[in-house]
Amino acid sequence: MKTSSMRTLALAASIALPFGLAVAQTGGSTGTGSSATAGRSAPAAQAGTGTRNAETRKDDRLARADRKFIQEAAEGGMFEVQASQLAASKASDPNVKSFAGMLVDQHSAANNELVQLANGKKVELPAAPPRAKRRDIAKLAKLSGSEFDRHYVREIGIKDHQQDIRKFEKASKTVKDPELKAWVDKTLPHLREHLAAAQQLPPAGGKGGGAAMGHRGADRPDAGKAAGAAPDVGTATPKGAATGTQTGNKTGS
Repeated sequence: MKTSSMRTLALAASIALPFGLAVAQTGGSTGTGSSATAGRSAPAAQAGTGTRNAETRKDDRLARADRKFIQEAAEGGMFEVQASQLAASKASDPNVKSFAGMLVDQHSAANNELVQLANGKKVELPAAPPRAKRRDIAKLAKLSGSEFDRHYVREIGIKDHQQDIRKFEKASKTVKDPELKAWVDKTLPHLREHLAAAQQLPPAGGKGGGAAMGHRGADRPDAGKAAGAAPDVGTATPKGAATGTQTGNKTGS
């Protein structure tokens, strides 16, 4: 009997030892998270609000150029929303105010879509626009009256959108991720519409009809299909028609 009891205890000890090691390797408690996340989950990024989705592991399947484009598009989207929020409250021309409000609506929607896409691809988004863009907003804030209107329309409405269009046109041809390409192709027509509307504003020498048209379509995901004329991307003069759109973002752009 004594020999049998000793064998039973030895067998129990041999089972308990690896179990104890397994518990030690997993942390010995629940609710602390896996080794992949270290018990932390990434906050949902909100472009333009200073929130960063930095904790998730990157998706190595996403091409580096695609990742860079997402980050740059988020930066540009935040900048245009913040500058347009300022213009929506400070512009002296009602047409400029309307145009700025339309940009806030549509770029915020695009930015939100981009945030969702970035979270799904585990791409870390910037918490704010680049320093140079923040300086541009500070410079804009110091202006007033017609000078403010002219600067906003020229720099954000026209020049910034011309740059965006060139980047998005290139991305439409070069990005590899199909979801990102779909977002680019959906957003690009809106950027063309924004440029066409800016060129029609009085501070740009236009008649002021474009901003109101764009604002009426700001809340609809299919606004691009109903908006009418849009500029040919490589030029500064309106040409042709555009379709398509975006939501969501800021992203996002």
